[in-house]
Amino acid sequence: MNYRKIDHVFQSVRVNMGGNVIDQPLPHRKLDMLDPFLLIHHWEDTMPGGQEQKNVGVGPHPHRGFTPVSFIFKGGIHHRDSTGHESVIYGGGTQWMNSGYGIIHSERPAKEIAESGGDVEFIQFWVNAPSSKKMEPASYQPLTDEGTPKVHSEDGKLTIGVVAGTFNEKKGPIKTHSPLLTLRIQAFKGGRMNIPIPAHYNLIFYPLNTGFKINDERTINAKDMVVFEQGDEGISIEALGKGDAIVLAGEPIAEPVVSYGPFVMNSQKEIMQAIQDYQMGKLGTLKENFG
Repeated sequence: MNYRKIDHVFQSVRVNMGGNVIDQPLPHRKLDMLDPFLLIHHWEDTMPGGQEQKNVGVGPHPHRGFTPVSFIFKGGIHHRDSTGHESVIYGGGTQWMNSGYGIIHSERPAKEIAESGGDVEFIQFWVNAPSSKKMEPASYQPLTDEGTPKVHSEDGKLTIGVVAGTFNEKKGPIKTHSPLLTLRIQAFKGGRMNIPIPAHYNLIFYPLNTGFKINDERTINAKDMVVFEQGDEGISIEALGKGDAIVLAGEPIAEPVVSYGPFVMNSQKEIMQAIQDYQMGKLGTLKENFG
């Protein structure tokens, strides 16, 4: 395999999101987005317990025009939305929501974690939608750890969950608006594997909690986002410890991107329309039931 060259390594920055301090590799002051990926947030905390679910997490809020995705690594996240979907996904699982024309949803720690405490860790990333898909009906796709196809390295030290796209003849069950390959990796020290990627895809590698050696030559630390040049067949990874990582690869959409908070469209006019539609209640309503 001819390895892709590393274009840049970005260190995550710590940002305050509504009182929660998280690691943010994307956007970075030197990189607004990597088409079609708009944002990556890494949230890790220990819930103290003794709380009511309705008072923790992120309450009802809107989205339009893109796909917010959560890879859960520890704990559980309770999803509710204005289309009637409700599910709790635990470590190893994925919540994939195509916001389309519009949706209101909430993201809160599972009830038992809010009440009894426990570790919670997840990655949320945003994927842009092509203009032809931005105003489609919203949809929600939950995926459990057990339902995620797995590929194991020859040395038995890497397990790769295939969420979307096809990897080593395993096809991820998630339906996407544009061609993607999204993988979640569980690693033990010394685990090695080649990861082929279509040459025209943009590619991000992000380790959560351990270092990796990339292409047998460069060592990166946990919470470093690695962006690669296009071309060639893929990358090689070697885990320097026990931990997790993600691979986000996708075909560039190559359309204008105009965003404002939870709305991602192609023009300022469309953003203004999204704000107006939300204020008029056209994106739906969500009344959470905590019974």
